[in-house]
Amino acid sequence: MRIVVAHNRYREAQPSGENTIVDAEIAQLTAAGVEVLPFIRSSDEIPTMSKPAKALLPISPIWAPKAQHDLDRLITEHRPDVLHLHNPYPLLSPWVVRTAHRHGVPVVQTVHNYRQVCSSGLYFRDGVICQDCRGRALGVPAIVHRCYRGSRVQSALMATTLAVHRPTWKSVDRFIALTTAVADHLRDYGIPDERIVVKPNAIPDPGAPAPLGDGFLFLGRLSPEKGLDLLLEAWRRHPDGTLGPLRIAGDGELRPLVEAAAAERDDVTFLGPLDRAGVRAALEASAVVLATSTWHDVLPTVIIEALASGRPVLGTALGGIPYLVGADSPREPAGTGPAAVASAVPGDGVVPLPSGMVAGEAGWVVPPEPAALADALPVARAGAAYLTPAARARYERTFHPDVVTKQLIDIYAAVARTPNPA
Repeated sequence: MRIVVAHNRYREAQPSGENTIVDAEIAQLTAAGVEVLPFIRSSDEIPTMSKPAKALLPISPIWAPKAQHDLDRLITEHRPDVLHLHNPYPLLSPWVVRTAHRHGVPVVQTVHNYRQVCSSGLYFRDGVICQDCRGRALGVPAIVHRCYRGSRVQSALMATTLAVHRPTWKSVDRFIALTTAVADHLRDYGIPDERIVVKPNAIPDPGAPAPLGDGFLFLGRLSPEKGLDLLLEAWRRHPDGTLGPLRIAGDGELRPLVEAAAAERDDVTFLGPLDRAGVRAALEASAVVLATSTWHDVLPTVIIEALASGRPVLGTALGGIPYLVGADSPREPAGTGPAAVASAVPGDGVVPLPSGMVAGEAGWVVPPEPAALADALPVARAGAAYLTPAARARYERTFHPDVVTKQLIDIYAAVARTPNPA
């Protein structure tokens, strides 16, 4: 099988989980015997472009002529079975879908964000969830609020791009939704069920989990949408030291907020940005990983890393987080089934979960509110040991590369033999 993987890489100065996932997926497919033809552009190329090329940049999200010419040549020469698109902006453009279809090549797209509708891709503005552009033919609110790169002109261009390419997106042969929440987003956009497949990302297997550590770990970008304000406000509702340590790792604009919290309390430690070895050590030292996003976070990779290391997750009930911890479907009432196991306290038997807290297969979710998160923290700490085996089992069954790569190859095979209904 021969697959074109098309992706516009984000700038290297801006850490991108999407870049990492695309690289890993190419490696996993290659190891599985798939011939991968990378069709990659990078936003880091923009400063070195010629003046004529830069002059065309404003229209490149709508139509990138050089990318179409290069893709034409690639498809003509190699005759791929499928084109797999990730991020098309700004140097590829969704027009690559039309170029592939003109050659009779079916297209699969992995949906990493909400940019079919939202110019920023986040459904998040000014510190709160925003879906003002849902259902609109043209995303005027995005223009008014400068949602794309803080520029009204660039926001107008992106909103126009999304309007122009609505038929393009609706012609894609198969959408890969990373979680059930993304699948719901696509249905709301008008994509029929038969063209949506839920397939998460995978991360390499780190091996057998280390013995459970103590306390909590927040690992991620230190930015408002990741819920650091929410986490620290909930944490302060408990006396210093009663929950064990809170370790916070990462970097970003809210770093001063975290440094202040670490100076204020003995049970808060700021680890700073970590390399892979540092991430592994921080996971091993902890008992529960926190995912306190206040936006509809699509697929926080840190959750998959936690499950692979046998660490349950306490997160907010937003975006893909419930799916990742196995809490996106109705469960038994508190006191029975998995909920009872998850809320068991050593020596005390089964205790009911706090109001709003939902137990999943490999963790818990709560509303994105300080009181709800504060009530959930001691329950999660007490129940961590009970969910450790389930966390690792969920990784092996759902997020292991062997499982996910097979799913992806099956998707390719299905679209390669099925005519496009659009």
